[in-house]
Amino acid sequence: MSFMRGDLLCQTRKLVKGLAKAEPVWLKAMEQAPPPTFPSVAGKIPTISLPEDVYVKKFYKKYPESKHHDPIKFHAFDPPPSRIFALRVLELKEHGVSEERAMAIADMEYLTEKKAKKKAYSRLKEISRLQGKRPPPNPYPSPIKEIQAEERKYVRDRFFNPKILQIVKQQKAEAMERLNARSAGDW
Repeated sequence: MSFMRGDLLCQTRKLVKGLAKAEPVWLKAMEQAPPPTFPSVAGKIPTISLPEDVYVKKFYKKYPESKHHDPIKFHAFDPPPSRIFALRVLELKEHGVSEERAMAIADMEYLTEKKAKKKAYSRLKEISRLQGKRPPPNPYPSPIKEIQAEERKYVRDRFFNPKILQIVKQQKAEAMERLNARSAGDW
């Protein structure tokens, strides 16, 4: 619809001029004080890169599973572990430590923190078992398991929902018809 390109003012003028629409009350006021037009970007928009991005990429190369086990929560105040790792490397480099040594130290801190979280949760489960209570939910759950828990009801639903069972029967019948038509056409 190339004839409808432009802003609201241009589109309305074309519709009124072509007698496709009656002239709205606001058209004259809008022509006297048209809305501002913003300049279009000439070329490609430059990407935003931060100084720690290099180390974030190195972190994900070393720990690719971290993308799935350490979720990035946009609404959270705490940065993801990869960003913490990269900021720690930059901080150590500012203090005069070599890059390799800074990465080794940040790596050791990341692994120590990860082990501490696992150990704390296992101790929490042990305490709850000793008290005869149900173990609490994992405070550091895997995002994959969170997604699977959300989808579990829909996975079970496909076996018991009558609408879904009807659709499955229809698809099976259609598949059998196609198979029969194909085998009848070959003979």
